[in-house]
Amino acid sequence: MKSPLLSLPGAVSAEGVDEGVAAHYGDLFREQRALAAGTGFVDLSHRGVVTVTGDDRLAWLHLLLTQHVSELPAGRATEALILSAHGHIEHVLYLVDDGTTVWAHVEPGTQDALIAYLESMKFFYRVEVADRTADFALVHLPAGSITEVPEGVVVRETAYGRDLFLPRADLESFAAQHGPAAGLLAYEALRVEHHRPRLGFETDHRTIPHELGWIGTAVHLQKGCYRGQETVARVQNLGKPPRRLVFLHLDGSDVHLPVPGTDIRLADEGAEGRKVGFVTTSARHHELGPVALALVKRNVPADAPLLAGETAAAQEVVVEP
Repeated sequence: MKSPLLSLPGAVSAEGVDEGVAAHYGDLFREQRALAAGTGFVDLSHRGVVTVTGDDRLAWLHLLLTQHVSELPAGRATEALILSAHGHIEHVLYLVDDGTTVWAHVEPGTQDALIAYLESMKFFYRVEVADRTADFALVHLPAGSITEVPEGVVVRETAYGRDLFLPRADLESFAAQHGPAAGLLAYEALRVEHHRPRLGFETDHRTIPHELGWIGTAVHLQKGCYRGQETVARVQNLGKPPRRLVFLHLDGSDVHLPVPGTDIRLADEGAEGRKVGFVTTSARHHELGPVALALVKRNVPADAPLLAGETAAAQEVVVEP
């Protein structure tokens, strides 16, 4: 969906899966500083919104998700994964239950596949699954924001801020009252700073939760059976994941950021050395300069200088080797 906020002064549309909302509104670093200070908001109205209603909603979702949600208190935010039978990440859901309905936002364009899977697993449970993307727009308020949430709006509150499931018809009036808007590039730079993985960016077809640090935050190790649990338990109890997420401080003298997919190599081996990983997200941070997230092989020494393409990079451990 194309956001009406792209008509705001200075708005430049994002690209790829984020097309439809603004990448920025003319001043990337000002927008980042505003979010870091707890002011403004981010238009995430391109994200999918899915609801689950019915008396069995939490018990049913508990059987399907990696997170313990059978007794999820109303208003408490959580996140959860849906895995393949081999334990690979297929969906990431950012959830909150309002007492009668579970609300989830998901990556743009993934809601159809998610709903198809959920519908196939309903059996005799008293649940209804609905795509509410056309009716509700996700808006993010940064941590520390004192913006008053409109009455009746469902809120998902985390340490990083509040996600509002705002009626889509109210998006423009909300922006007029609670601006200035910050673009997606500012939001993404802070996501990278906080080492927060994103489906389709930090994941590929074989990513397992341990590689990205999702154990604990999105995967509950003491809950009952779910699809892919065998892989989770095996890696947790018997081994280590083949790759690990790292945070990279990039050489600030380079004009261009290494794009996602750029090969990572050991600096000692040079630009022709063996590939040990790849960049997943890169960003320009208002304080840290150029930074990135990357997936590298587990056995890469945690103190080893790296090359992201031709750009020197110092790694910071996110997932322990």
